[in-house]
Amino acid sequence: MRLTGGQSWGRRLKPPRAAGLRPTPSRVREALFDILGARIKDASFLDLYAGTGAVGVEALSRGARRAVFVESDPEAARLIEENLSLLGRAEAGEILRNPAVSSLAELKRRGERFNIAFLDPPYDPGAPEEVLSAAGDLVVPGGLLVVEHRSRRPPRPTGSSMLRPGRVYRYGDTSLTVLHRVATPEAG
Repeated sequence: MRLTGGQSWGRRLKPPRAAGLRPTPSRVREALFDILGARIKDASFLDLYAGTGAVGVEALSRGARRAVFVESDPEAARLIEENLSLLGRAEAGEILRNPAVSSLAELKRRGERFNIAFLDPPYDPGAPEEVLSAAGDLVVPGGLLVVEHRSRRPPRPTGSSMLRPGRVYRYGDTSLTVLHRVATPEAG
């Protein structure tokens, strides 16, 4: 696994050791950051279901000011720490080692807000609606929530009128769905 761009372009990250971790493929990571473009500069970035942390680490490499990683698996969380250290940006990253729902509630209690949230939940069954809604609530108006998912199982953020569907980018069996956080609730 290598970083696909930014200040640390080409740097190798530590690969997953735990069974069941499915890192975001490098071509999908590269596409994600092409989609985000200049938005990543100085952004606050949330990497939910972070796994190896490759997406959040790459966000820091590409100019994000800060990244919060949510990963409940202890081995994966240690891997994120190692990858942040490899990048030399450990101070810019925070790792929450709890399940997604409780971590999102903690972030909300702390008043955290993000320019970009990236969710890479387990492909089956995918991100629960409550997680999509809670993550969307943490994104600033005008910000983006991007969900990586199995192409035939798109996310369904029906619980939040603050998220407006955007484009879907397909890469074989993997797709990225972009949701835009609006300033005011949209009429349903």
